[in-house]
Amino acid sequence: MTVINGSHFSDLEGFYEEISLLFMKDEDWKVGTLDGFDDILYGIHSDITWKNSQKSKEDLGFEATREFYENKISQGKPFNIKLIQQKLDDLIAGNGQTLFEILVEIIDSHQNIQLILD
Repeated sequence: MTVINGSHFSDLEGFYEEISLLFMKDEDWKVGTLDGFDDILYGIHSDITWKNSQKSKEDLGFEATREFYENKISQGKPFNIKLIQQKLDDLIAGNGQTLFEILVEIIDSHQNIQLILD
């Protein structure tokens, strides 16, 4: 079993650092994107317990997600600004996913992984 400890980070960059320490010890690159996170999970066949997940849910909630989308919009290309603006609009309207929910969805999409939120 692998443990993601929400008390080890408070933002998305910290989450990527935690994931890189857990799954990428012997690699010369680190996870730095949602797609990269999804990619490394294809090789995982284990239960994952996310300790202090409530803290992560708050840390990676509405405010962090709003900032995430606003940063991508301000960077412009190569990002699909129209799509990101729609995701931001959905978030503000109460219909969009937070970063925490996106990360959980990514993990849940991998059938070889059982996620336990603790």
